[in-house]
Amino acid sequence: MAGSRPHDVYRHCSDRGGSPPPGGAGRKSTAARSGPRAGSVRTPCDDALHELLVLSSALFETGDEGTILCLAMDHLAAAGPYSAEAGYLRVDGDLVRCPRGSRAHALAVDRRVRELTGRDGPVTVPGRPWGRALGLRGREGLHGYLVVTSGSRPSETERFLLATLVRHTAAALSVAFTHRRRREDALELHLLRKEREALREKLDSVAAELGYQRAVHALMADVAASGGGEEAITRALHELTGLPALIEDRFGRLRSWTGPDRPDPYPEPDPVRRGEMLHAMAREVGPVRMKDRLVTLIRPHGEILGVLALVGARGETDEHTVLALEHAATSLALELAHLRNLAEVELRLHGELVDDLLAGTDEASAYARSEAVGHDLHRSNYVIAVQWSNRTADDSFAQAVSRAAAAVGMRSLLARRSDHVVLVADDRPDAHALYEALARETGTRSGTIGVSAPCESLDAIPHRYQEARRALEVRRHSLERYGTTFFDELGLYRVLGPGNDYRELETFVHEWLGQLIDYDSRHHAAMVETLSRYFDCGGNYDETAESLAIHRSTLRYRLKRIRDISGNDLANVEDRLNLQVATRVWKIVLGGSG
Repeated sequence: MAGSRPHDVYRHCSDRGGSPPPGGAGRKSTAARSGPRAGSVRTPCDDALHELLVLSSALFETGDEGTILCLAMDHLAAAGPYSAEAGYLRVDGDLVRCPRGSRAHALAVDRRVRELTGRDGPVTVPGRPWGRALGLRGREGLHGYLVVTSGSRPSETERFLLATLVRHTAAALSVAFTHRRRREDALELHLLRKEREALREKLDSVAAELGYQRAVHALMADVAASGGGEEAITRALHELTGLPALIEDRFGRLRSWTGPDRPDPYPEPDPVRRGEMLHAMAREVGPVRMKDRLVTLIRPHGEILGVLALVGARGETDEHTVLALEHAATSLALELAHLRNLAEVELRLHGELVDDLLAGTDEASAYARSEAVGHDLHRSNYVIAVQWSNRTADDSFAQAVSRAAAAVGMRSLLARRSDHVVLVADDRPDAHALYEALARETGTRSGTIGVSAPCESLDAIPHRYQEARRALEVRRHSLERYGTTFFDELGLYRVLGPGNDYRELETFVHEWLGQLIDYDSRHHAAMVETLSRYFDCGGNYDETAESLAIHRSTLRYRLKRIRDISGNDLANVEDRLNLQVATRVWKIVLGGSG
């Protein structure tokens, strides 16, 4: 009974109950009901044999082993004064007990049957003088056991009838076993054929997939070898997918589009939403669906250089489309990395030229070199100093400044200094555009930009550089320290710039702040800084106290001490003006020193 489960082998027994077998087993024969025919004499043995023949027919008509055993147990009385003590079927090498039979001595009977190990043998049951465990055997081996007891010793005829019933039951079990094995073999063959078909389909799919991958790889390799650039990549991706393909820079500006339905004009990106989109995509693995676009980031070394997208990819995108997009993204990453390397070379050339311009150089050489790198020094140029509090002035920051300048349409040369970046631009920059673009590039707004007055000749560039630095320093030491400041808008602070007599300035500062500086030095106090913040905040007590992180009453006490120590009255217009100028000179020109 290989393949059967113990709880399945008797699944039909409860349907049969103790009813007689089909065809009349358990009922009197037709002859018995109609009475003996003339000239014939029927014996009880004849009736028993007839009933066993009817039962045998029912046994062979039943295709289920459990039902066969239950029928045999239910109709033992046809063979004599027998009772079915227990029945067993062999399932996966073990004997499984039939629900029919007595439960009174089940454990003892089970133990005895297993001790027989496939042989016939006596079984002792209290109150039953006679008992036997009879093996149900076929060509396949032991199918089970029928445990039979009797209130008296059976006669030879009754033993013969019982043996006949056992043989017929065993034969029916053999037939049912054979049929089931054939069904199982047929089912297994059917499953094997289905599995073979599935494997064949999978192999065909894998072969097709490998062929498509080879085609994609070959096409992208040709694009890379041809040096066609971004246009060639979007064209190849469009040919592979049939969808419009596009490349945008990290700011959302279109670099290349291949395919129909290109928007004209191309929509201007929203910087805030663009930054949020890139940030969300950076957390994902692989292409991301954005409305009707399938988008992937281009970041060859972790830094986002742009995006590659397919337009019109609605619904569930097939794996071939994703594969083509990923291969194209790999080729594009190599292309943009190559462009980045060229940009780094250009940056070095720019830096060398700017270094010479800031130090003073031969005009003819400077004009020739600027033309070689695509910059016009014949126009009015502006010198711009850029400093970000969380970034060192390394190549990475210089490239970020270069990208931000290009993004806002500035044509410029660029060089690095120890703590800031210098731009020489051929036009006056917008007061906010460069700062906002750099804030997006760096991810923080903690930066300061200083812009010089216009420079009409090359020999004026070093002086204009000092103006840009002066504008940067004034902004950096102001209450609103982040943003852009133009030198020609500094007002009073223009006369405090480089070239003035520092000795006069120091005398002026000492005259008005000397006593406060001495007091701070002796007592480790901050009276001069408090006064400077008070003027920066326009005399507003709440803003000054908040900027100094002190209580309002503490500020009042300090201002009273300042009046007492310096002897100057903050309510006096002249004293107030001179003290304010002195604090600005102390902070910006003298660097906050005594």
